[in-house]
Amino acid sequence: MQGWNWPGFFDYLTNPYLAEGAVTTLWLTVASISAGFAIGFLLAVMRLSRLRIVSFAAAFYVWLFRGTPLLVQLIVIYTGLPQIGIRLSVIESALIGLSLNEAAYLAEIIRAGIAAIPFGQSDAGKALGMRNALVMRLIILPQALRIIVPPIGNSVNGLLKTTSITSVISMEELLRRTQVLIQERFMVLELFTVAALYYLAMTTAWDFVQRAIERRFGRAYEQMGAATEQR
Repeated sequence: MQGWNWPGFFDYLTNPYLAEGAVTTLWLTVASISAGFAIGFLLAVMRLSRLRIVSFAAAFYVWLFRGTPLLVQLIVIYTGLPQIGIRLSVIESALIGLSLNEAAYLAEIIRAGIAAIPFGQSDAGKALGMRNALVMRLIILPQALRIIVPPIGNSVNGLLKTTSITSVISMEELLRRTQVLIQERFMVLELFTVAALYYLAMTTAWDFVQRAIERRFGRAYEQMGAATEQR
């Protein structure tokens, strides 16, 4: 029975092949969360629309992508779409699948943040002659961001780990490269432990970034509260 291989473990901690996989995981997360936020914002605005057909279309999208596994969505995009003449590369399939799936969750977060702002804020802006787009940009969104930043930060944390699912379509991210090395070297526990440490390092680093962002958005409101108390 083969025991724990300490030299192999320490060697793979700094293995360039795995490090490149971690970098792929990072840019895949950044690209997917950015595209997902853009699509999610559009969906959130559609959900809040007074036009029923528009609101229903957005609600259907959210229902569909939240109600089906990401794994199934990726397989449909990568192996199903070619049957109707749409062929996408592994990278394209991974980006599209992650972005569309993440958009469904971000849409609900953004919608809840916008809906939490009192209607009086919007009415006040319109009373000053502002158009709806300007009211949204200058009045609603700055206040909603304070509400939605924490859950969006949690979504980024989750997406960092969720990217591992793209390994099923051979996306060369951290988990996929870990599996490749396991097939070559047969050090299962050591390599999976190294991969887990990589994920832990990335999520921990993001936790510090998220805390800094939350403090940044909360500072203005703390100053306003202190000014109100002084009065």
